[in-house]
Amino acid sequence: MHTFQPYPLELLEFNPFTLIGKNWAALSAGTGQKANVMTVSWGGMGVLWGKNVCYVFVRDSRYTKQFIDSCETFSLTFFPKEFSRSTLMYLGTVSGSREDKLKMAHIHFNYLDQTPFIDEGNLIFTCRKLSAAKLTPDSFLDPEIEPAHYKKGDFHTMYAGEIIQAYAR
Repeated sequence: MHTFQPYPLELLEFNPFTLIGKNWAALSAGTGQKANVMTVSWGGMGVLWGKNVCYVFVRDSRYTKQFIDSCETFSLTFFPKEFSRSTLMYLGTVSGSREDKLKMAHIHFNYLDQTPFIDEGNLIFTCRKLSAAKLTPDSFLDPEIEPAHYKKGDFHTMYAGEIIQAYAR
């Protein structure tokens, strides 16, 4: 297991559009007994309700959704540039309900603040859930969103989480 140190949020320097939208992150939730991970590429960071937050989107059909729904915290793991893109693709397409994704991907859970994260990352955000808002067709103002992204009706829930702490390796 790697050693991670707290990293002050005010010292972070990155482009969130690249970090999440292009490089992707791993969203982990659960307990020491059972946890799951999935890749996320939709989300962002900012300030909400006077708190530093990140927000992520999880489809109803994702196995990870039950873990994030049942836990108070979740994590986002970001990876060095040389980390395997195929591993992130695998984490985003295979369900942890069908196989042990971590074993198959040769990665490992570690825990900070009792929150699971992927040990092979280099930057971790542990987050406390603040809100969960289900996206529904009546909430879309742009008529192209539903046919482009929800043909099968598998809508997302948007989770906003207060960034409790950032950790760096």
